[in-house]
Amino acid sequence: MKLLVITLSILFFNITTTIAQNVNFEKSNFKGNKNYRKAYNNYLDGRDYYDQNVYNIALNYLLPANDFNPDNAELNFMIGDCYLHSIYKDKALKYLKRSWDLNSEFSKEIHWMIGQAYQYNYKFKEAKKEYYEFKISLSPTELYDWTDRIEKKMAECSNGMVLMANPTGGMVVNLKKINSEASEYGPIITADGKTMYFTSRRKGSTGGKLDLDDFQPFEDIYFTTKDGYSWNEPQNIGPPINTDTHDATVGISPDGQTLYIYRGNVDGGDIFTSTLNGNDWSEPVALPAPINSPEHENSASISFDNKTLYFVSNRDGGFGGKDIYVVSRNDQGIWGGVKNLGDIINTKYDEDGVFIHPDGKTLYFSSKGHNTMGGYDIFYSVKDKNDNWSQPKNMGFPINSPDDDVFFVVTADGQQGYYSSIRKDGTGGKDIFVINFSTGIDDKSDKELTLIQGKITDDQDNPVQADIEIYDVDKDKSIGQYHSNKETGEYLISLPEGKNYAMFVNKDNYLFYTENFNTTKKNDFEKITKNIKLQQLKVDAKTILKNIFFDYGNAILKENSFSTLDRVIKFMNNNPDIKIEFSGHTDNVSSLATNQPLSENRAKAVKNYLVKNGISPSRVLTKGYADKYPIADNNTEEGRAKNRRVEIKIIEK
Repeated sequence: MKLLVITLSILFFNITTTIAQNVNFEKSNFKGNKNYRKAYNNYLDGRDYYDQNVYNIALNYLLPANDFNPDNAELNFMIGDCYLHSIYKDKALKYLKRSWDLNSEFSKEIHWMIGQAYQYNYKFKEAKKEYYEFKISLSPTELYDWTDRIEKKMAECSNGMVLMANPTGGMVVNLKKINSEASEYGPIITADGKTMYFTSRRKGSTGGKLDLDDFQPFEDIYFTTKDGYSWNEPQNIGPPINTDTHDATVGISPDGQTLYIYRGNVDGGDIFTSTLNGNDWSEPVALPAPINSPEHENSASISFDNKTLYFVSNRDGGFGGKDIYVVSRNDQGIWGGVKNLGDIINTKYDEDGVFIHPDGKTLYFSSKGHNTMGGYDIFYSVKDKNDNWSQPKNMGFPINSPDDDVFFVVTADGQQGYYSSIRKDGTGGKDIFVINFSTGIDDKSDKELTLIQGKITDDQDNPVQADIEIYDVDKDKSIGQYHSNKETGEYLISLPEGKNYAMFVNKDNYLFYTENFNTTKKNDFEKITKNIKLQQLKVDAKTILKNIFFDYGNAILKENSFSTLDRVIKFMNNNPDIKIEFSGHTDNVSSLATNQPLSENRAKAVKNYLVKNGISPSRVLTKGYADKYPIADNNTEEGRAKNRRVEIKIIEK
């Protein structure tokens, strides 16, 4: 029996030493193996790149060396560390555990690194154990330097367990038609959800050069359009936006006419803008101070009215790392003072990937702080009527992962979100994913806005590039300036709900056009298609003044009519040879005896306003037509409302 125990002990010792025996890369350990020299050279080259922190290239040499000798602690450690510095962080666990098994004394930080590898594999409980093992291995002096980092990682694991135990539902879908074997990230979309711009490091970049820091192609911007539910094959946007260095997506104006891009070869990295003129993008121009600075600015998002910019910077005076800032510009287009969004949004860690939704109140961003489950997580915050931001809420699992989840954007209707992430079902590197909110995810922010889109043409159906102004009728305040596309005539405007808006469309040598959008009684998303035909300046050209308001049954102009009449005055002053007729029209509810004088008096009230403000009375005629010329069905309230109107017609030019 004693001999059997000794024999089993020797056998167990041999098995354990076979499993966990560190094999150094020495020739004597591989006598007669003709592949040793090549493997050893791979090991040396890989170690050189590793020492230079060029981790992705180092792996190209270390992995073949490991195939030859999988039992070297240093080699497994380097591979694990390379993966922790790559986009494939989950692959690090296998090699780091093997390094520990082969030589537990090789690196004092091995538990720290294994903890990270477990975390990237969603094994949060095991990760916390490793972080604890690392913590108790430190001396008091070392612990002082490491405590904050250790506690942060353990908190991330606790957050991860909570978020995974309460998934938000829905499915994260890889947009494989857009993604390549390289990295794609930074998706930005127009408000109508039909065009996407994104950054890619795929082969064929402008200039064809490689970044010597990681030997990958420089960043280029690509775009794709949507047909129905499917995205088309991406295209390189080309010069002048793309150059032979890094060019990356940042943001886009809600109307799709201004692109915000990042160029890393200016200062610490600056934000530029380019404007779409027909089918051509203009030469990018750097945003002025105080937005760009000698520091690093790499993310921005413009508000629905193009007047407020949210951006990311690591300039001095923040809460730590990269912070989100806000800046507004006045009616002359001059940017004012920059403000930090404060400690409700910003943390002592990095914030990035800012996106303000077209609803004007919902801010999405990525953060390494708050209750993240690791790396950057995506959060949202909602601004109240007093301009105070709510406590940021984690978008949850499966949207967020232990790795970086950044650059989250949401369609105007709030139904879909696009962002970049690293997932096991990826096509290579970072990929762009979409998630459908209708499948059970609720970001707790109602998208209360109206999306107005359409085409502006002339009376021959030719596209017209016209100026568009949106006006808050009740507050007597201009909201924003827009324009239609020169080549297509298309325009796109997003407006938060709860206001009475006037829309003014102007083009030289054309009769101006007005429209009204009253959203004061709406509280959800609405899409309106409004195609507009502009009338050339000629006799008998006419248009309805949509924002002229009277109380029921009388001819006294309401004050909120004045903004429209001021545009008529401007039109008359710009065209001094034109004479016009104002015509009043009613519905058929009352008698002709009532409606005829009412229609005449309303037309006269409009004329009186113009004359009072300097227009010669000889240039303005008035007529009342009562209910003689309806433009809609008088049997419905909607139709009767359309028939109660004032029109302007050119009678002499």
